[in-house]
Amino acid sequence: MAPSQKPEVGSAEWWLSRLWDELKERRKYAEVMRLYYSGDHPLPMIQEKARPAFQRLLKQSRSNYTGLVVDATAERIQVDGFRLGDEDMGDEEAWRIWQASAMDADSDLLITEAVKVGRSFALVAPNPDDASTPIITAEDATQAIVAYEPGSRRRRAAGLKTWLDDWTGQLMATVYLPDGLYKFQAPNPKKGVTTEPRWVMRQPEGESWPAPNLLGEVPLVEIQNRPDLLGEAHSEIEDVLDVQDRINKTLIDRMMAQEFSAFRQRWMTGYEVPTDDSGQPVEPFKAAVDRLWVIEDENVNIGEFSATDLGPYLDSIEADVQHMAARTRTPAQYLLGKLSNVNGETLKATESGLVAKVRQRCRPLGEGLEEVVRLYLKAASDGRDLSSIEVIWHNPEFRTEGELVDALVKMSTLGVPHEALWERWGASQTEIAQWRELRNQQAARILGGDPASLYGTKPDVAAEADGDAD
Repeated sequence: MAPSQKPEVGSAEWWLSRLWDELKERRKYAEVMRLYYSGDHPLPMIQEKARPAFQRLLKQSRSNYTGLVVDATAERIQVDGFRLGDEDMGDEEAWRIWQASAMDADSDLLITEAVKVGRSFALVAPNPDDASTPIITAEDATQAIVAYEPGSRRRRAAGLKTWLDDWTGQLMATVYLPDGLYKFQAPNPKKGVTTEPRWVMRQPEGESWPAPNLLGEVPLVEIQNRPDLLGEAHSEIEDVLDVQDRINKTLIDRMMAQEFSAFRQRWMTGYEVPTDDSGQPVEPFKAAVDRLWVIEDENVNIGEFSATDLGPYLDSIEADVQHMAARTRTPAQYLLGKLSNVNGETLKATESGLVAKVRQRCRPLGEGLEEVVRLYLKAASDGRDLSSIEVIWHNPEFRTEGELVDALVKMSTLGVPHEALWERWGASQTEIAQWRELRNQQAARILGGDPASLYGTKPDVAAEADGDAD
């Protein structure tokens, strides 16, 4: 496409230009959140003339609490399966395809990325080798973007996926439209160059241009964390970056105090400092080694400065950490790392805010994941009604095994099905399917007259048990 030629509105070239510009702006936000998550925070501000001398201390004065906030949230958001329509249990076919693309592991990456930078993406594609098992891939928020139809936050109008090809060094892009997949490439811009990439058509060997879109809709799905009504999504740490910066500033002040005034410094007056042969002053005493200083001149006075109290620095850091804990609803023991003489009820109360937050985050995250499931079941030519899909989330609340067993036993007396109890226990969909099969096999043996099935033992042991009962 010539630089001076304006593409037609709604064309693949028009979407490429529009979405590329939006993606570049989003990358700035995502990169900031990613740096804070990884602990690579901006260096604290100090006086410019002191900066070179304290460069080493500056790098040591960053303590990564924002990373803990993300991990504490993401680690409790876990997909256990999917339920279709009025089914009581998770759907085996949906879970089979999910696992075939290793999404039982990659979904953790998707969720962590969304919690970290506000959004992540999943791409669904037909499998040329097995039509019944479509391919699902997790996509990075700095490489993918989705546009929605005017007035909608759900109906996808177009999608863009970009990446840098490791083999050729070319910048690659694919525009996803309902009528086809349009592929482009451009030379990778050099660092510091602000000109737009010069996109040209890319047509892999043996493939038409555009490539057919067998789904008939945009196969790129956005997974949003903390969305708002304007269509934006937000990182879990977006509003505590200033708190993290305050903590780092206090840390550098504390380390500077430790370096120069945490120990008592001595002073002397009326003393002539000796020099060496070259005229350079020589320290007359080794302050950290000599136990006795002998000075024959009675006019010499010796004194010492008081050491700096580091307590206020530590108290200030703890106050900021508690502020971050309150704002993000992260239990203080996660961030402060101290917990003692706390009973189970108190511990449960301290985590109630985090549990409530995680359950709220699961709802918007689940909307995106449910759309992914609908797309890949559609790609697998699943003929069932796919209008109602629900994510089965792992229970974010930590409970002791005794508490959980007691609750499940009480629920069983109310007639709750075994599968629902197993799900509450935290069993995976694979385990539930195995347990259901074992239960059905046992029921079949009982109906067949096998007495061992009543005891789950060998026939001779079961016979002995019957004799004892008589």
